[in-house]
Amino acid sequence: MLFNTLQFFVFFALVYALYVMFDHKRQNRMLLVASYIFYGSWDWRFLFLILFSTALNYVCGIKISAINEPAKRKLLICLCVIGNLSVLGFFKYFNFFISSLETLLSYFGFSPQTHLFNIILPVGISFYTFQAMSYPIDIYRKKLTPTKNFCDFALFIAYFPQLVAGPIERARHLLPQILAPRRVTLDKFYEGAYLIFWGLFLKVFVADNLAGIVDPVFNSAAPYNGAAVIVAVYAFAFQIFCDFAGYSTIARGLGKCMGFDIMLNFNLPYFSTNPREFWQRWHISLSTWLKDYLYIPLGGNRKSTLGTYRNLAITMLLGGLWHGAAWTFVIWGAYHGFLLISHRIMIPWLKTIKQPQNVFAARIWFFMRVVFFFQLTCFGWMIFRAQSMTQAHQMLQGIIHNFNLFAPGLSSISRKLIFFTWILILVQVWQFVKKDLLFIMKCNFAIRTLFYLACFFLLALFGVTSAKEFIYFQF
Repeated sequence: MLFNTLQFFVFFALVYALYVMFDHKRQNRMLLVASYIFYGSWDWRFLFLILFSTALNYVCGIKISAINEPAKRKLLICLCVIGNLSVLGFFKYFNFFISSLETLLSYFGFSPQTHLFNIILPVGISFYTFQAMSYPIDIYRKKLTPTKNFCDFALFIAYFPQLVAGPIERARHLLPQILAPRRVTLDKFYEGAYLIFWGLFLKVFVADNLAGIVDPVFNSAAPYNGAAVIVAVYAFAFQIFCDFAGYSTIARGLGKCMGFDIMLNFNLPYFSTNPREFWQRWHISLSTWLKDYLYIPLGGNRKSTLGTYRNLAITMLLGGLWHGAAWTFVIWGAYHGFLLISHRIMIPWLKTIKQPQNVFAARIWFFMRVVFFFQLTCFGWMIFRAQSMTQAHQMLQGIIHNFNLFAPGLSSISRKLIFFTWILILVQVWQFVKKDLLFIMKCNFAIRTLFYLACFFLLALFGVTSAKEFIYFQF
């Protein structure tokens, strides 16, 4: 059941009608049933998996809280984490590791008869597994007390707006909102409606149309025209942002309509000037999760400089692997680890650069840094989107050796890229200038009306009507 379908609109309308009529307890029970219907609409067999994850972390949370001996607590949290990762690893990475092992052994002359299973990847398993794992870990760290109500905890795991593609919520943030009565106001509903509308616009008008530029290039075979590759990579940079940020924005809007505050997942990431800032703005729920539950436990930056670099590399490698069972994701994670380490090494030198004192010059300097880092980000996106490292290498060769600005069709896809992104860029520039992601809601009536009419007009004429899955469903 996709957000960008009439089916979901009817589903949410019915859920919301019941929600506003019920008291707090019945709201939670109804939302839990609705969330399981929502998740089961992809494949009812997935429900057993999410129930197992819920029961495992619920029981472990209670047991860890009841045990005082440090050794027993540590053993139990280790078993709980291993249980979560084992389920995730089997469904998401079993065939990847087996096929990689087969390839490795073949280099040494062996011909192993490995067996791959036709394993269906449960939608959203990476998201809800990480969300569920944070609960017993926070209890182990004594930052959270376990809830006794299984149904309320099950709702925390399965809450449908952010279930299958995040944001990855923490129990410390979302669970108290489930346990306490929520207040729905007209202001919250209006804000939620705006977020839903803008999220759908990002998905249906921008992301889905840009797929028509991206897919033909990445689905074709070498040799590649470097200019076409660059246009496709730029298009993918905006596609993946609008697709994923669109989902997160809709999720926040749905939650806001029901009185929930779901965390912000994207904060103008393409205005970043360095890799550290990028990961403070992109997929914030994952980057903060990796920081709190992987990077800091590894030692963070508390020990040696080399230890800090090692921890950054491990964190980003595993962050890349989280995205999918393919070497392109691993290399993409390694690439961002390299950028983070390189930036740390260069910080002393960067601090010696004299900043422009003139306001106009300072803005030009900032713009140049944003554009430069955007190119580095896009190089990573080329690796991320490529179907294999061989294709990524062939595309890079095309950029270096076969760059033809006058190739047939290039001007057409370039114009499409501009047409489908201009309003996004305009809005984001103003959001950055105003330092307010909701500034449109605060504009005067005439400006708001013109904006909504323009977006509605573009959606009606150019929106992709065939519902396409969100990219991050595969992760």
